[in-house]
Amino acid sequence: MNSPGAPALEFRDIAKHYGETSAVGGVSLTIPHGQFVALVGASGSGKSTLLKTVNRLVEPTSGEVLFEGDDVTGLPLPALRRRIGYVFQSIGLFPHMSVAENIAIGPRLAGERLSRQRVGELLELVELEPDMADRMPDELSGGQRQRVGVARALAGDPHLLLMDEPLGALDPVTRDALGERIRGLHRELGLTTIMVTHDMAEALLLAERVLVMDAGAIVADEQPAALVAGKGGEVAQALVAVPRHQSERLAELSR
Repeated sequence: MNSPGAPALEFRDIAKHYGETSAVGGVSLTIPHGQFVALVGASGSGKSTLLKTVNRLVEPTSGEVLFEGDDVTGLPLPALRRRIGYVFQSIGLFPHMSVAENIAIGPRLAGERLSRQRVGELLELVELEPDMADRMPDELSGGQRQRVGVARALAGDPHLLLMDEPLGALDPVTRDALGERIRGLHRELGLTTIMVTHDMAEALLLAERVLVMDAGAIVADEQPAALVAGKGGEVAQALVAVPRHQSERLAELSR
């Protein structure tokens, strides 16, 4: 496992079909270690499906996904998912478990015990107080629950962090704060991060590389500055137009 010199992630002609419907149609790309990538597109563009082929929540119809040089289909699922942190769109905390138990669930399933001290450290990483470990999910705000979800994703010391619309259900202030914290954790922990979002402003502000999907294909692969400068093609620029128009409107209001 873990081939020296291999990229963090490589998709080789990945396709996923549901009957006659093509969700992903032959995607090939390489993501180096340490990169923060945003995967952007309208609903139904295939971005979440592509993301889920990495940790095998979705099995592709054809093609290969290589994680640190290893074909993910050749790895035992527990071993694969131990190396990958995953943050759900719907947060996905177990309501009958405490915060500490939710954070520790991954290591526990792998036969390991997460110490109380380690749970506290993980809570501090996501800017929550360690004494929140004993609370139940229904005692937390939406933003706090999603921070716990991020802490849970980091509990196994992953090499790769996958996030599927992690900020979508949050209010704007909470969304901005958690987005900045995720970006900080990416740098501090030396992660490779892939974030699925439909929000181009979020992608431009958080990621260093933006992949735009449309109809199951990658139609743009650009740095944020290049997209703002007008590159990436028609589909990408239609997405960029939304935050650009909002920015222009705000500028008009301040005159």
